[in-house]
Amino acid sequence: MNYIQLEKLGEGTYATVYKGRSRTTNEIVALKEIHLDAEEGTPSTAIREISLMKELKHVNIVRLHDVIHTETKLVLIFEYCERDLKKYMDAHGDRGALDPLTVRSFMFQLLMGTAFCHENRVLHRDLKPQNLLINRKGELKLGDFGLARAFGVPVNTFSNEVVTLWYRAPDVLLGSRTYSTSIDVWSCGCIFAEMISGVPLFRGRDNNDQLLHIMRIIGTPDERTIRKMAQESPEIQVKQWPRYPKIPFQQILPKASPQAIDLLERLLQFDPAKRLTAAEALQHPYFASAGMSAPSAAAGQPYAMAPPAAMPPPSNYPYQHPQQVYPQQAPPNPQMAAMQQAQAMAQQAPNGYAQYPAGYTR
Repeated sequence: MNYIQLEKLGEGTYATVYKGRSRTTNEIVALKEIHLDAEEGTPSTAIREISLMKELKHVNIVRLHDVIHTETKLVLIFEYCERDLKKYMDAHGDRGALDPLTVRSFMFQLLMGTAFCHENRVLHRDLKPQNLLINRKGELKLGDFGLARAFGVPVNTFSNEVVTLWYRAPDVLLGSRTYSTSIDVWSCGCIFAEMISGVPLFRGRDNNDQLLHIMRIIGTPDERTIRKMAQESPEIQVKQWPRYPKIPFQQILPKASPQAIDLLERLLQFDPAKRLTAAEALQHPYFASAGMSAPSAAAGQPYAMAPPAAMPPPSNYPYQHPQQVYPQQAPPNPQMAAMQQAQAMAQQAPNGYAQYPAGYTR
């Protein structure tokens, strides 16, 4: 093997991760070693992770450099990141809570990576602080695509045994198997609140308890909302829930800015159809007021910070609160138009990011 194995970084059910170094370039890497069972062969999670990550090349997604396959083990060679978001919060936060500038930077990068996955028809399905990696440059990268899958073709029904419980969307908790990108958006909202406060927002023991935790904060949805969700996802069983009033997020997160609270409200909607998309969230005034520019990063480049004079005030944005989903119309942006054209061309190319193996299913 062209890599020297150094110290162990972590161990899970199916794999052990080591720090490593390339013999040829001396580059530090992460070695994810998966031991193979002689009878069961290569785990489906590893096959899925490899097939998807070879296609997803973006600054906010951890890069898969190489795959080494022997009779007894499978080794995935990833770019090395010093720690995950949970460990970063423990080390640099105030009892876990990060400062507002760091929260905004990490949230923007999380949404950039998520939007890129969704643009290329990939659901991550397990976004949580432990699966977000931070390198020395302060770049946040989505990692661990073992539960991820392509969507759109050939089927639209998925497993509902996805996403770590505390970050699982209410529609999935209710049994939905026809969910889409909105489940990742819910997880992003949970992570956003956790970066602000230092503790997970919803901490249930099981599916039912998790739903009650969610309802105690964002309120019990009315029967019309539940019936609408059940029509869109027939697997959802309509039942009576305790009636909880909504608690204002400002009361739970007193240090958060009004714009941060508003973005959180739009991400953590009980009805998945009302949640912002990751791409829409990137255009929210919470980021625009800091001069964060999405177009360059969506094409796989680091995000750009505009000088203060170039920062458009929030009032310039077609922004409706609270019923209508933001934005109704995107502001004219020649950079965005050029980026979308480039992405469309990439998807049509033989090796475009949107190309996935025929018959690819969970």
